[in-house]
Amino acid sequence: MQKPPIHKSFLHAFRGVLMMIKTERNFQIELLFFFINLFFIFYFRLNNTDAALVIIASFAVLSAEIFNSAIEKICDIIQPNFDKRIGFIKDIAAGAVVLTAIAAVIVGVLVYWKYIFG
Repeated sequence: MQKPPIHKSFLHAFRGVLMMIKTERNFQIELLFFFINLFFIFYFRLNNTDAALVIIASFAVLSAEIFNSAIEKICDIIQPNFDKRIGFIKDIAAGAVVLTAIAAVIVGVLVYWKYIFG
């Protein structure tokens, strides 16, 4: 099978992000927090390093959510009925999102602390 041109690959990737925005509630919530962080970056005038840390942490959470959703969709195709093994796989994927979100909160506290209280 021939690979599509690079511009089509990017279009497919962005379509995937748009599908996440339209269909996944948790992604929508995490995207809201990303935009809140963008506001804080400009409001508190974060230096480049701090802004990069916040943006990287935010994108890590969004990416983890995309991977989690992909794993859940694959599991649902493979086994549409309840299966505790599939539930275990889904729980593991969700756990990765939770750990990434906890790390992002820690980054946020460490970065914003000095701008709010310093």
